[in-house]
Amino acid sequence: MSVDATTESDPKELARFALKVWKYKEGEMVSLMIQLGDRLGLYKNLAGAGVLTPAELADRTGLHERWLTEWLRGQAAAGLIASPDGNHFELTSDGVAVLADEDNSLRFACGTFARNPPPDYVDKLCEAFRSGIGLSYDDLGPSAAHSTERSLGPWSRIALVPKILPALDGVVDKLLAGAVAADVGCGAGVALTTIATAFPSSAFHGYDLSNNAIDRAVSRVDEVGLTNVELHRARGEDLPPEPTFDLILTFDCLHDMTNPAATMAAIRRSIKDDGTWLIKEIKGRASFEENLRNPLAAMMYATSVASCMSSALSEPDGAGLGTLGLHQDLCREMTVEAGFTRFEVHDLDDPANLYYEVRP
Repeated sequence: MSVDATTESDPKELARFALKVWKYKEGEMVSLMIQLGDRLGLYKNLAGAGVLTPAELADRTGLHERWLTEWLRGQAAAGLIASPDGNHFELTSDGVAVLADEDNSLRFACGTFARNPPPDYVDKLCEAFRSGIGLSYDDLGPSAAHSTERSLGPWSRIALVPKILPALDGVVDKLLAGAVAADVGCGAGVALTTIATAFPSSAFHGYDLSNNAIDRAVSRVDEVGLTNVELHRARGEDLPPEPTFDLILTFDCLHDMTNPAATMAAIRRSIKDDGTWLIKEIKGRASFEENLRNPLAAMMYATSVASCMSSALSEPDGAGLGTLGLHQDLCREMTVEAGFTRFEVHDLDDPANLYYEVRP
């Protein structure tokens, strides 16, 4: 198919548009460098070390100085590492929080750069555009579960138990006394094991359709040595048909499901009359114009095509909500349709997510 440019572009506008496109290519390459910095432990070695030369970083890491020089200069050019002269480099406190401090910073972001999709991933996405059927979570490969685990880790450790759960009416008291809880779409089990560790008197069940995720969750439960967690390789619709749970959690997963309405109906059947359902969902809006207020809107829509919407369309007649699709109004409407009567919104200083406290 040939393309005929019938109108002549303004040279300055053309140059600006071309630069915009190349900046996205720059982002792709910088993303690769961030992944290298994370995997090689470069950010962690720079953290708190003050100003270092490439030779000094080489001594700290055992890596080759010439390779480190080029990587450091690229990071400085990207504005991620401070350098006055291209020979001396420092990771600032902001850089430490975002790139190095996986244990204590809610702003830690390197975990999201760690995913290496399978070699045929793009081919499968192209076919999805033709067939309408997307890729399941497992089609993204084992690294997808690992990437999600790392990106959720800081939030689970720092915010979930000390901040999120106490915002819910009576939930912490129930968990301390001994409750039965379920994490639907538990993934690699980061949140599940965090809560189970904090509340040993309660019993916890994790449900996920992904084989890769459940395999990792099993390993994680064994690593932590928990005896109050049971994992189920199952869909959300497979929850017990009778009131069983005092607390049900769905964290950033409903919009990924092919049939979220069926999962919501199953949650309603499976939750006790005095139970609580905690939903964590992306701060999507009802209109495209509203979503454009998000400075990361382009990334959100791209992530939807690459992962979230793709998963939600991975079966025929999938809902296909996508990353920004389950906005607050729709979520409230769907919970009412599922038989819930109470829906409270919690904005807990999370830049990406809202929390909904839902009750029968």
